[in-house]
Amino acid sequence: MLVLGIETSCDETSAALVDGARIVSSVVLSQLDHAPYGGVVPELASRAHLRTLVPVVRQCLAQGGLELAQVDGIAVTCGPGLVGSLLVGLSMAKGLALSAGKPLIGVHHLEGHIFSNLLGSDLEPPFLVLLVSGGHTELVTVAELGHYRCLGRTRDDAAGEAFDKVAKVLGLLPPGQVVAGGRAVSTWAAKGDPAAIAFPRAMSGGPGFDFSFSGLKTAVLNYARGLRPGELEQQLPDIAASFQEAVVDALVQTTLRAQADSGMGAVALAGGVAANTLLRQRLQEACQQRGARFHCPPLPLCTDNAAMIAAVGHHYLRLGRVAGLDLDVDPRLRLGAD
Repeated sequence: MLVLGIETSCDETSAALVDGARIVSSVVLSQLDHAPYGGVVPELASRAHLRTLVPVVRQCLAQGGLELAQVDGIAVTCGPGLVGSLLVGLSMAKGLALSAGKPLIGVHHLEGHIFSNLLGSDLEPPFLVLLVSGGHTELVTVAELGHYRCLGRTRDDAAGEAFDKVAKVLGLLPPGQVVAGGRAVSTWAAKGDPAAIAFPRAMSGGPGFDFSFSGLKTAVLNYARGLRPGELEQQLPDIAASFQEAVVDALVQTTLRAQADSGMGAVALAGGVAANTLLRQRLQEACQQRGARFHCPPLPLCTDNAAMIAAVGHHYLRLGRVAGLDLDVDPRLRLGAD
């Protein structure tokens, strides 16, 4: 069963063909339009999707050596995300489904990130997943595919958002270049001492499993403002390393408490921040010490991509759960039950 996936929730234009857990072809086009503005501009993102989505889908089909008629279903992200960007992808998917007479499957973007761990993997439910990205930081139990329960989420900034804001405040982003805040912080952190500055770990030891990174972000800002001229440049590696250490420590410790409380024997990591080397290493080591299995997708599947969307679509198409042409987007779509 072959499914074409389309992903346009933010600033990546992507299409992929997936057959079960096997990726037949995948194309991801990252937008360059936002570099001068230090962040994603929603209107520019949707316009870029309008320009590039048709060529991306054509390239995906050509890469797989297939025609649209050979596809069994079309899966598309319907939320959460930027409403204009989501509408471009959904409109394209509806047009393809209608013209080719193929079933349409609406996919939750975060469920796609969960399924990124299943592509080319033997991971099976039940398991606990830490979903951590620019817009989301959540701990979710997967009792079975399609059945999710959120144990905790961020009460303010997502972890990826905190990385982006700190990178911008510290001036770590190269001018005129598209570099993720997390990558910029990690690059500088590799040169610094993670124990140099004792930044706070909010809520990492509390009774629940929620996260908070706004206070940490403010602590970094206040620390930087308190430095004398010339000191900031000298301390940038230590500030970046100490900030990254605080984020990773909070994520790992809260995940471990949730794993112990839920009794899950496997822990998965997903989302854009899953590409952070320190987070992957720390969580893997901690799981191994506890005798829990650890899973993390390869780096290309951590960021937004259509392969994970197609994988979800494949699952629901097998179950006969498809959508009608009245499917709409929901930029604030929630995943599972609390």
